[in-house]
Amino acid sequence: MEFLYWLEGIRIPVLNELMLFITQFGDESAFLIIALVMFWCVDKRRGYYLLTVGFVGTIINQFMKLWFRVPRPWFLDENFSVLEQAKEGAGGYSFPSGHTQSSVGTFGSIAYSTKNKILQIACIILAIIVPFSRMYLGVHTPLDVLTAAAIAVALIVLLRPLVMGHDGKYIPYLLAVMTVLAVGYLLFVELYPFPDDINLSNLASGKENAYTLLGAVLGMIVVYAVDTKWLNFRTNGVWWTQILKVAGGLVLVLAVRGGTKELLNSALGELAGRAVRYFLTVITAGIVWPLTFTWFELLGCSKK
Repeated sequence: MEFLYWLEGIRIPVLNELMLFITQFGDESAFLIIALVMFWCVDKRRGYYLLTVGFVGTIINQFMKLWFRVPRPWFLDENFSVLEQAKEGAGGYSFPSGHTQSSVGTFGSIAYSTKNKILQIACIILAIIVPFSRMYLGVHTPLDVLTAAAIAVALIVLLRPLVMGHDGKYIPYLLAVMTVLAVGYLLFVELYPFPDDINLSNLASGKENAYTLLGAVLGMIVVYAVDTKWLNFRTNGVWWTQILKVAGGLVLVLAVRGGTKELLNSALGELAGRAVRYFLTVITAGIVWPLTFTWFELLGCSKK
């Protein structure tokens, strides 16, 4: 808290706005966009690497939040002032930091799997400055941030040889482990006898994330099976067709994620509907949209 008080003392409006912008690189939407660009346009193996680090890290992160149930800094110390604009994106318990987990896992895995020095430096800077922004804004303590960063770095190092090496033969086993972890986390949030003083809103958020993760991981299993056995889509293309591919794909994926919400929730209930919605979102991103990639390749060739 002493460090957070020091950061509170150096806040100025222009720096506040900069940190509010930087912290968005740790959001779910940023992870989704970066992962899809990697998966569609750069290298599928590196895409699986990024997704595996992200999903495993998120499951661990969400479990630890509900297990330790550490309040946010402004609840730990009522005299501390959080930047009010940052509160909206700071739901749930504080320890460990989800934004740090996502940003370090995402940008760290990119830096660890590329030989491009400029890209490595840019990713390392983001992997440092996003966690710093969480402390500057007052929504996380150094313990929250450093713990999440340590877990992300450990996953980056441990999972790289399993995904990137050995011709990817360990990917199916990793997907199986991820499924077990997702099911285990879902059973934890549904069956564990939490104490009466638990924040019900935070518990509800944990349950939503459990169904989200399970649906997404099951979708990844189907995508991997279909792509390796039948689809085998390619990621290369002329630069402008790659832009069209990403733009059109993001519109479709976000439409499926948002457009099916009310229908699935009314038909299946909010939690089961959430799982199916994210399952369909992953299927759309990994199978449905890649069916168009051959057309993008032909479009690029015809315009050369």
